[in-house]
Amino acid sequence: MADLEAMVGDSRVTVEDFRIEPGKVEEFARSITDPNPVFRDADVAAERGFDRLPAPLTYARVSRFPRYRPDDLEMYGFDLGFRPEYVLHGEQGYEYERPLQVGDVLTGTTTLTDVFQRDGGRAGTMTFAVYETEYRDEGDDLVLTDRATVIETDGAVDDDESDAGDGEDPTDGDDSTATDDTVPPATEVERVRSADDLAVGDTGPTVVVEDLERMHFVKYAGASGDFNPIHYDEPYAREAGNESVFGQGMFTAGVASRAVTDWFGLAAVDSFSVRFQSQVFPGDSIAATAEVVESHPDDGGVEIDLAVENQRGETLLTGSATATLSDD
Repeated sequence: MADLEAMVGDSRVTVEDFRIEPGKVEEFARSITDPNPVFRDADVAAERGFDRLPAPLTYARVSRFPRYRPDDLEMYGFDLGFRPEYVLHGEQGYEYERPLQVGDVLTGTTTLTDVFQRDGGRAGTMTFAVYETEYRDEGDDLVLTDRATVIETDGAVDDDESDAGDGEDPTDGDDSTATDDTVPPATEVERVRSADDLAVGDTGPTVVVEDLERMHFVKYAGASGDFNPIHYDEPYAREAGNESVFGQGMFTAGVASRAVTDWFGLAAVDSFSVRFQSQVFPGDSIAATAEVVESHPDDGGVEIDLAVENQRGETLLTGSATATLSDD
């Protein structure tokens, strides 16, 4: 740990010439099952106040591709000695100065902000690394701040022992009780433009993706650059101690982001963060929900809680988002 702790505070450029391209934006939106035309139709984008096509909330994951990585840096650019087959993505958060848009060319600088260890019970000793990446445009203006927590465990984490998988914190327990093997039906709500129209307890659209297949995870890998074989290579996943391949945590986060943007619109979102709790497997169906926990009509601010559950009522992800709404 002493060697890792000595690296805390170090920063390095980890993303270069990250170009936001229209074809990739559409591909990424499709990979998170988002049919919103704002990501592919310039006329719709213009109607919603954008001068260029915007990108989905979690699009910064595309910077994983080697072509954006100086000297082919892996992961977040720090060699911590973590074994990739036992690395989990524990938490992910974003703060937006503005949406990413087609034509942006971004540079990302990552700082290792913390490392620590925790006893995960049967998951063994877990080592946590916390990274913060600032994305700036060609004018050196800050566009996005990305915060990620990565966890290395002693071995594969079994869902029978704890609610953990890629992107999931094996110290968390599952407090869900539903067992009827169904997910709530998808719902639609009118887009809200004013905090005056919201009250604590109001719920947004339920976003449902049914009967997930391995192909969903492969499509997300191709769109995002997350090519960890544990998500598509069955022998590799089983050799690492998992029952099967399973979905990327950020795939589930992408589905959750739809509940936010469908409700408030992309431009209103100030922050989006998630904490992963359990794995999603081929054959699962998932539902993302959002609920208002704070509303501030005086300044237009709204805070919401997010959750994604599978058909067994197991919580895959919890999270939060903030937005600033106006009547414009």
